[in-house]
Amino acid sequence: MRADFDYCGRRVLVTGAAGGIGRAVAEGFAVAGADLVIVDLDPSIRSVGKEIGGKATAIECDISDGAAVREALGALGPIDVLVNNAGLERPTPLDGPDPETDAVFDRVIDVNIRGTRNVTRAVVPRMQAGGRILLTASIWGRTAVPDFSAYVASKHAIIGLTRTWAQELGPRGIRVNAICPGWVRTKQAMGSLARMAEAQGRSEQDILAEVSEAQALAGVMDPVDVAGLFLFLGSDAAANITGQAINVDRGEVMS
Repeated sequence: MRADFDYCGRRVLVTGAAGGIGRAVAEGFAVAGADLVIVDLDPSIRSVGKEIGGKATAIECDISDGAAVREALGALGPIDVLVNNAGLERPTPLDGPDPETDAVFDRVIDVNIRGTRNVTRAVVPRMQAGGRILLTASIWGRTAVPDFSAYVASKHAIIGLTRTWAQELGPRGIRVNAICPGWVRTKQAMGSLARMAEAQGRSEQDILAEVSEAQALAGVMDPVDVAGLFLFLGSDAAANITGQAINVDRGEVMS
């Protein structure tokens, strides 16, 4: 990725950075010169920190645990940009087996909503005027699909948090925006695709073709295709943008 934005001298924290969109975003900020803090539940986050290089500080943490978040982030200094990217995407059909489905539902809500709030509460006191908070939502936060009620509800909630926090933090000079990706080739998204195909008795290629046909621009994105919007919204070029949920989905959902 080209370093179109200069983040030298700025500290950026990215959650869910061990893979997928989070890693691509972290790598983009690293190329742009940021002093990085990367957080993930996956122990591989430490090796990711070494691979990204530069000034990346890797922290292993379950963000759904408020006490763990406070302890893990308590020693950090000022943060200029927070990227709330960590999230869990799993099916939770209404008629799914009990208690397994209930446990998955609770876990998705705990990570995606409570975890996002835990991290934000820990970081906001470390932000000065001019700080940016970015949240990874989804086009499913604007629409819906069957069998993914917890994930869809959580992404609607992420957009609600974005709008609320933008109003709450605006007087402090902190801007808050959400990014709503469409279909991206990540482990979680492709796992959802496989489950959807199985539930519908169709092939994964069939569903991907259907998705592509619904877009103004055909094709499925890679994580790096989404990262540029995060860098833009975290930069001074987006100084007058706050409270927005912006799609990057090749024209699948137009708003």
